[in-house]
Amino acid sequence: MAALDKFKIDSHKLIYHVPSLYAWLRGEDIYPIYMEIGLYGGCNHRCIFCAFDFLEYKPLSLDADVAKRFICMAGKKGTKSILYSGEGEPLLHKDIADIIAFTKKSGIDAALVTNGVMLDEEKAEKTLRHLTWMKVSLDAGTKDTYALIHGTKKEDFAKVIGNLENAVRIKRKNKYGCSIGAQYLLLPQNYKEVKTATKVLRDAGIDYMVIKPYSQHPFSKNRIDSRLNLKRLDCLEKELEKCSNNRFQIIFRRHTMERLKADRPYKYCIGAPFTALITTEGNIYPCNIFLGKNEFSLGNIYENNLTEIWKGKRRKAVMDFIYKRWKISKCRKACRMDAINTYLWELRHPDSHINFI
Repeated sequence: MAALDKFKIDSHKLIYHVPSLYAWLRGEDIYPIYMEIGLYGGCNHRCIFCAFDFLEYKPLSLDADVAKRFICMAGKKGTKSILYSGEGEPLLHKDIADIIAFTKKSGIDAALVTNGVMLDEEKAEKTLRHLTWMKVSLDAGTKDTYALIHGTKKEDFAKVIGNLENAVRIKRKNKYGCSIGAQYLLLPQNYKEVKTATKVLRDAGIDYMVIKPYSQHPFSKNRIDSRLNLKRLDCLEKELEKCSNNRFQIIFRRHTMERLKADRPYKYCIGAPFTALITTEGNIYPCNIFLGKNEFSLGNIYENNLTEIWKGKRRKAVMDFIYKRWKISKCRKACRMDAINTYLWELRHPDSHINFI
């Protein structure tokens, strides 16, 4: 299945950014290639797997002008991509379509992760033309399970599928390049509905479906028994492989599932300089593991611009702490940076046989 993952969702893409990699290897201070921005703190769902429930869904909006000012400078400093996701549901931000359009105009690729309920035709039309990809969290094959997992009414399931169908129609009609996908988080409550969801999503016409394991955020109030039976997953992967075709890919995150059970080969988050996360309050963090912990904030975009923050003493102090004192065992297993950290650690700590290519 990994061979079909043309988007490298179950791996990483740092190998395509050689100039930044080379600068990093020389010990230079680099700006982030990728950022996540939280536009809105509130949410219309209460998912049982939500990693950020400890932030309590505060209905805070990142100011659009402040966001644009930051995005403009980020583009000039070499940031290549921004994902709009964050603490809450991004489509609840009243200016999201305008912000996404501005992101693309600033030379930065934009992406969106959403629960899809607010993705009506107007929002789809305004955002799809400027997005590189969009992914909807579905996590169920029936309305009953969907309502249970997403903490919402059953009617939302059909609404999301309808919104996906409309998005696909709009994309094809206008020949937009945006890849439309859905994510299915494997949980004890939905494991038996994966094949049902696969058929529903394939019939909706989307480009791909990502099946990934649940990883517990250390600060999340939710607690889910997510132990995976790899033998059962082998059977599931083989069954789902038959559902892929030229227009619909199933990306089964096998490597991520295996990494959940493996020891980390790196001693600290060596890839932190390549990414950043901005919250609705304007704080910049190296990673979502530190969200809400003010002592790990690199700065605030309401108060300082990107250069002032990135070159500032505060960021240097936080990064030094992460490298020298933060215990990697406190981090989320198989996090977004895991594959990147493994790759960078190997670059920094090669074995004696590397010349035998």
